[in-house]
Amino acid sequence: MSDKKKEISRRNFVKSTSLAASGFMIVPRHVLGRGFVAPSDKLNIAGIGAGGKGEDDLKNFSQSPKVNVVALCDVDDRRSAKSRERFPKAKYYKDFRELLEKEHKHFDACNVSTPDNIHAIAALNAMSLGKHVYCQKPLTHDIYEARLMAAAAKKYKVVTQMGNQGGSSDGVRQAKEMYEAGMIGDVHTVQVWTDRPIWPQGLPTPTGKFEVPKELDWNLWLGPAKYIDYNPAYVPWSWRGWSAFGTGALGDMACHMMDPVFRLLPIDFPSEVECSIPTTWMPDGKEAKYPDGYPSASMIHLKYPRKDGNGEIKVSWYDGGLLPNLPDELLPDEQFGGDDGGCLFIGTKGKMIVDCYGERPRLLPTKLMKETTMPPKTLARVPEGHYLQWVNACIAGYGNATTSSPFEYAGPFTESILIGNLAIRSWILENKNKKTKDDPDYLGRKKLIWDAKNMKITNFDEANQFVKREYRDGWSLPAGLTI
Repeated sequence: MSDKKKEISRRNFVKSTSLAASGFMIVPRHVLGRGFVAPSDKLNIAGIGAGGKGEDDLKNFSQSPKVNVVALCDVDDRRSAKSRERFPKAKYYKDFRELLEKEHKHFDACNVSTPDNIHAIAALNAMSLGKHVYCQKPLTHDIYEARLMAAAAKKYKVVTQMGNQGGSSDGVRQAKEMYEAGMIGDVHTVQVWTDRPIWPQGLPTPTGKFEVPKELDWNLWLGPAKYIDYNPAYVPWSWRGWSAFGTGALGDMACHMMDPVFRLLPIDFPSEVECSIPTTWMPDGKEAKYPDGYPSASMIHLKYPRKDGNGEIKVSWYDGGLLPNLPDELLPDEQFGGDDGGCLFIGTKGKMIVDCYGERPRLLPTKLMKETTMPPKTLARVPEGHYLQWVNACIAGYGNATTSSPFEYAGPFTESILIGNLAIRSWILENKNKKTKDDPDYLGRKKLIWDAKNMKITNFDEANQFVKREYRDGWSLPAGLTI
């Protein structure tokens, strides 16, 4: 590792967190037992990731007068500057492992807002110490991690929430009420689309030698990913397009765009997935030879068995400017979804469209919204919003309040999304040595069969390397945590 003095060894980290967990009775006076905060006291929060989205998250949590931000962590002093200024009394760290080791007695909950590849390892180690966790979307980088996160929330009895704010919106609740009232019948097909990526994707792996900015700890930024040389092409934002750190357009937006699908329909894990990457956007097939990143555009098709046993539901995802066909019921001057995408439900009796975050649910043709009596409100709304819902639930204590996207929900949801990325990466793996669509060995599409129970692709074993990754030395999950 590049800086051994700053690096907490794997042995010391595991030892310190295990000791902290086993001696959890030594806690602040305001904590009444594991994971419970007295309603009269402050909720002390630590921020793992204090810049960018982490800065925004912490600002939203601090809207509650019962929140006290006591610790901050970020690998880049430039990115964390505003949060450190906003919370001047908070202790500041660059390594979240050091924060957990030294501050675990002084905070009750933490926010994880880092690149995707660090989500699970930070959140799981925090949960193992009895900390409530709010984690940005997508919940994890890998499918295996998503299973672990759901299991850990139950095991450690902590309040959790994934950062897909639309899960607490009025819109998705109205859409569910409309669906459950039978307005569009039984849904058999769903089409979801986004305007992402809005960062560079489908590019060759960055090369060259660059000096690491003095404010950035590059080794810590990499986290559990294998060590590579610093390159400004990855930071602070474009890491999303590289599979070692991000989860592409699907990971960035599907937790917003597809949330209504999982809230409305009787599905959990898909049985099949296939992807298609448009070769017309790939001169000489070069994009298929870029195995370290995600393509500039893709279509993903998932097949879900209904949990009630009554058939299947097909869900299709489009990104990079690709779109499903316009529904016949949409008038020529009507917008197809929102500016950043939408979701179309096709049922046996009709169609319904929602915007990003599940907003603006409306029947098609839209004139039906005026001609049809809307069902009564049967689902509780979240007037305090997604962030403060989690804050209030933490203060109430595990089991005494609910959140919209607890990890028990967000884990299977995220897993289903990441199966789409497994298909993309499998497609690239299969085609990286092919040339163009005129090559007789070219595979434009590949269908994968998913065994959800065993977390395994059954018809293309090479794809299973993407289900669970190996971490670098010094980075580990809590001991004894199993699915």
